[in-house]
Amino acid sequence: MRCREIIIFAARMIGRIIRAGPQPALKSVYGMENPLLTESACRWGAPRFDLIKAEHYLPAFEAGIAEARAEIDAIVSDPDVPDFENTIEALEYSGRTLDRVSSVFFNLLEAESDEEMQSIAEKVSPMLTEYSMYVSLNGDLFKRVRSVYERKDGLVLDKDQEKLLENTYRSFVRNGAALSDEDKKIYSKYAEELSLLSLSFGNNVLRSSNAYSLHITDSGDMDGLPDYVARMGEAAAKEKGLDGWVFTLDYPSYAPFMKYSRKRELRRQMYMAYNTKGTAGETDNTGIVMRMADLRLRMSAMLGYRNYADYALEENMAKTPRTVEDFLGSLMSRSLPFAKDEIARIFAYAAAHGFEDSRLMPWDLSFWAERYKEAEFSINEELLKPYFRLENCIAAVFDLAWRLYGIRFTEADDIPVYHKDVKAYDVTDEDGRHLAVFYADFFPREGKRGGAWMTEFRGQSIRNGVEERPLVSIVTNFTKPAGDVPSLLTHDELTTLLHEFGHALHGIMSEGRYSSLTGTSVARDFVELPSQIMENWAYEPEYLKTFARDFRTGEPVPEELIRKIVRAKNYMAGYQQVRQLQFGILDMAWHTLERLPEEGTVGYEKKVLGPYAVMPDVPEAAVSPAFNHIFSGGYAAGYYSYKWAEVLEADAFSLFRKNGIFDRSTAASFRENILSKGGTEDPDVLYRNFRGRDPDPEALMEKSGLIND
Repeated sequence: MRCREIIIFAARMIGRIIRAGPQPALKSVYGMENPLLTESACRWGAPRFDLIKAEHYLPAFEAGIAEARAEIDAIVSDPDVPDFENTIEALEYSGRTLDRVSSVFFNLLEAESDEEMQSIAEKVSPMLTEYSMYVSLNGDLFKRVRSVYERKDGLVLDKDQEKLLENTYRSFVRNGAALSDEDKKIYSKYAEELSLLSLSFGNNVLRSSNAYSLHITDSGDMDGLPDYVARMGEAAAKEKGLDGWVFTLDYPSYAPFMKYSRKRELRRQMYMAYNTKGTAGETDNTGIVMRMADLRLRMSAMLGYRNYADYALEENMAKTPRTVEDFLGSLMSRSLPFAKDEIARIFAYAAAHGFEDSRLMPWDLSFWAERYKEAEFSINEELLKPYFRLENCIAAVFDLAWRLYGIRFTEADDIPVYHKDVKAYDVTDEDGRHLAVFYADFFPREGKRGGAWMTEFRGQSIRNGVEERPLVSIVTNFTKPAGDVPSLLTHDELTTLLHEFGHALHGIMSEGRYSSLTGTSVARDFVELPSQIMENWAYEPEYLKTFARDFRTGEPVPEELIRKIVRAKNYMAGYQQVRQLQFGILDMAWHTLERLPEEGTVGYEKKVLGPYAVMPDVPEAAVSPAFNHIFSGGYAAGYYSYKWAEVLEADAFSLFRKNGIFDRSTAASFRENILSKGGTEDPDVLYRNFRGRDPDPEALMEKSGLIND
């Protein structure tokens, strides 16, 4: 799951208007020195992770909310006629302390959580919901905002100010400001419940993931697993004080086990554990899914929308559910035959090489797909991993940023981090100008959510001529070093690193006044363009040759191996595309509901995805109860955006390919027109400014090789 919003629904309800300029120090409000309530003395105002403790959060939230409410009251009680500065900008800059506290807490809730943090989150969630409703449903405040908005044609505003005014007004309307007083009470109640359910959903997924591990003590059960996988399992066992090998549901552990283990029954056990997360017991999310879908529908209906997707998509490039459904349906109809053909070929190969079952089950697919890939392309992860040492990949990603954009990354040992595995870097432009602090958190641990994402501890903004540059972070779950073997990435993990780094560049290169319009604060179906375009370099021989070296010998990756990587680029492209489209279709199905399905959570999912199945159904397995993106993240009615943005990036990268993959002028245009602009203009305008035209819809199918000869 990529670029996931981590501020829970309650904080998101008011958009990003929780911003502020310098405020009086609050460090003594609760009779304690609280590092969350003071301006950091670290360079660039980096958070004092070395001082922050769990007991600091609750009083910091209380103080931050009190300060923010006072600022809202000051705006409402201002005797002057409402104008852009005393109302719209004042809102944009309000709540700076609360923003700082929220950013630190919710980022660490995802990356460095424990039961105490989760307990704090449960206390804080209703507080944030109450505050968000205090702002978004504040009738007197909305009157001032509406007064300015209705006079917009007579105001002399810059382009970004016009955009901020438009966004602020729409945010109030879309969050219930125009409702009756009675409906506002109901809306607030729904919002509070929804925020708590979203939090519970994510916690349940994390707990169910942590609750399972496969402990192997018989060396015979390790049959087929490469040395690097065995070492990883051995290290995991030692961490738990066990003999033998341990494999978990963390993706760096789960994926290679499923790909290489010759023990079909063990693969089945792992598959069932992974694909039944959140379906039963104390971590059952099935009821939460139904209630969240119901609440989203109810809230949308109160605002005058037919369903939640109508509400959510209004702000995106796609605009309407019909556009998204047509987009997904068109891709699915063209991709499904390719996927079915790929599965048939793998089954035929498996049947010819000892597989005796009458059908290939989901826990067989990764194993036999990898065998078929080895036979077809003479390539596998074990062959590639020695060339992708994490440290070399990091250096190569930084070097790519230099070659394209002229920016440097320098490790900063004096900037505190929240875990010993995290590294901080100073980011500077070619002229030495400070651009950002960049944090990188690469390895899995028990308190860390699975997947990979980019986030910010602070966005970029300018107030009264004083600029604050962003504090940007990427989080992944790559394999940890084991013994004398360093962290080695799969080629897929290299593309993940490039992907999240692309998001980071979007934040790092931000240039603007208002943090709600800078960095990744763009339409959901546009935000993946800067990340997904970066993945293309993982398949460019000219780039791979600059860093891919065998960690044991220092020898560069052979030309033939690079050719194999490129040849295998579109292996299983049809299946992978169908899988992503299934997620998007399922997301839209949950959020175009106009009444709850009688089949229940799992039954409804089976009904929705049945027509697009390419593998046998497993009755107990389900996606929805662990679909963090749409039930605990920010992608509800927005998962299609990955595919939408793939069309954009495929078309955009064709310009790099035409002009040269390191062409500075093309990169400068991408930086100027896309990366630096944030949400200051509509995304379709930004894209046309870069490409000179609208994107070519065929670009994705051509790039994926899903074109019939």
